[in-house]
Amino acid sequence: MGRYFQSEVDINSPWYQVLAAFWQRYPNPYSTHVLTEDVLYREVTPSNRLLSRRLLTKTNRLPGWAERVFPAHMARRVYVLEDSVVDPETHTLTTRTWNINHNKLMTVVEGCLFEEDRSRPSWTKLRREAWIISTVRGLARPIQEFGLARFRSNQDKAVKGLQHALNKIQSKTDS
Repeated sequence: MGRYFQSEVDINSPWYQVLAAFWQRYPNPYSTHVLTEDVLYREVTPSNRLLSRRLLTKTNRLPGWAERVFPAHMARRVYVLEDSVVDPETHTLTTRTWNINHNKLMTVVEGCLFEEDRSRPSWTKLRREAWIISTVRGLARPIQEFGLARFRSNQDKAVKGLQHALNKIQSKTDS
């Protein structure tokens, strides 16, 4: 069955600045678990959309109970693919991310939509959804609950990291 998460955040910055901050959000003090980000593919389509695929490498600390259950040699790094589409005509950035290893333990799929707030063009709306799935027989439910709790707690850090990148961009444009 899996677990589902949804949130909406209003960001007090115009879409074009949020877009720039999105590409510059790592490294930041709120996301020290993100080790690398590599562009695997990038293309501008005939309809002027920017398509990108990136590989992110993150650390993955298991909870104490899981470290007793799963092998000690289990890799502590998670590889995450991120596909994104920037549409400058509609002022949207759509992303989809998912882990490509540790899938037998847990899969996390996240979708985000950053779009200009039509009623307040100097603001950007962020809509986020995530699905946390585990198929470990007998442990799927606690693994999914752990994944959901960790995902929720990381959302505040993710927004702070984006805001950190926005502050850097805005301080450059103010000077």
